[in-house]
Order: sequence, then C-alpha cells, then structure tokens
Amino acid sequence: MGAWSIRAIIFGGLVNLVATGFVAAQTMQRPPIGDFGSPRNAMIFYVAHGAPGACGQRCSEWIAAEGTVQWDTHKRLIAILDRQAGRKLPVVIHSWGESNLNVATSLGRILRDRGIDTTEGTTEVEACDGKSEADCFALKRPGGPLDARMNLSQASCDLACVLMLAGGVHRRLPPATRMILTSMAIRNRLAPNVSDEQRESLTARFGEQFRLYLREMGVDTELLDIVERNSESRHQTELPPSEWARLRIVTTAPP
Repeated sequence: MGAWSIRAIIFGGLVNLVATGFVAAQTMQRPPIGDFGSPRNAMIFYVAHGAPGACGQRCSEWIAAEGTVQWDTHKRLIAILDRQAGRKLPVVIHSWGESNLNVATSLGRILRDRGIDTTEGTTEVEACDGKSEADCFALKRPGGPLDARMNLSQASCDLACVLMLAGGVHRRLPPATRMILTSMAIRNRLAPNVSDEQRESLTARFGEQFRLYLREMGVDTELLDIVERNSESRHQTELPPSEWARLRIVTTAPP
C-alpha cells in the first residue's frame, strides 16, 4: 500500500489543494477528457444500470463518479445531473490520484443542493470486458447508460472521496472500505520555496474553509483535527467503520 499526501500547490498565485491517491494498485492512465493540455485521469460521470439491488435496496441505476478530481470536474457533474430529468440517482464514487480538494468540496455542495445520496465503489461496465482502458473510456465518456455491476471487494476512500461523500444526503460505505487520512502540506509548484509565514497562513485559511464545509454537511470537524495531527507527525490514519459513524461521515452504519 503506497503512502499518499495532501498538498496545496500555488499556480501563479492561485492556491489549489491537491490530494495524491494512496492506492498503489490504481495505475490507470486514461486519455485526457478534453483537448490538448487537459489532464489525464480526470473524473468522468456516467449512468450505470445493473441488476435489482446492485447499488443498494431498490436501486439498480446509479451515477458512477470515476477518476481524479480536477479544476473543472464540477462542470461535468452538473451536466450529468441536469440530464436526469429530475431523477435523483445515487452517486458512486471511485476517486484516485492528485485530486483538487477545493473542487471536491464544491462537488459535495452540488450533491447536497440536488438532494443526492452517495457511496463508494468500483463500477465495472460489461461492455468494457476485454477492451483496453482507452476503448473503455470512449464507451463511458458520453455518459451512458451502460450495463454494469458493482465491485466492492477493494473499496477505498481517500480524502477527496470523503469530501465528496460528505455532500450526500444519505451517505454509506461498504463495510470493507479502507478509509485512510493523511496530512496537508503547502507547496508552490512554480517556486519550491514557501516562507514559513505564508505556509502557516495558507494552512490556517484552508483549515477554516474545510471546517465550515464539514459543519455545513453535518460531519464532525474532528475529521480535520486528525488530518492536522497527521501533518505534524507525518503519519497517516486509517479510520475503522466505528469511526465513520461516530464522526458522522456516514449516515448509515455498516452492517
């Protein structure tokens, strides 16, 4: 299991919080979703259709959220939700890589405003069986619906996943999910040296923003306390299912 970190990167004076995925096995390299210069592995959204109960009790259709949260991911989420003609399909999150945490909180707010439920899991599209990642991506990119099945055997939820999940009206996680929280650090992509004063100021600013978001979503802000302690100790914390419920990360306790 590879270690991962959360960092803020300054792009020409604009600060973005970015999470680096901790799942070492997740090495997908999909084509960019946009034109020249677009990042690879950007999160896409598509409607999936499975057997009765595939995504929960009385649930057979869901929106798969798959990939790395990038600066424009909120636009794609709004677009897929607008196409549902009032249906409130649950969003099943599978995130990895260097996700933009600021955008992850924006996604959570969009989901809450739309009254959407959230969970975590891997969506396996039947038409992708035997196809390359590029060919499978081409099938998913239009948005579905696609026949699929849920795979919960290796469920994992990083900080970007947690922030998105928090936006759900009803939030649940498969009981075998690994939820791993690490630390936050400030880095300047263009100039590596960040003064201690600036680092402290930015850390405090982002901390307050995240605390406000968690309070609005009904999640205990102790979650951020854990991340901040990890920043000081350079450790990571794996939260067991009992903590998910205590911190109100989920609204339904795992069985």
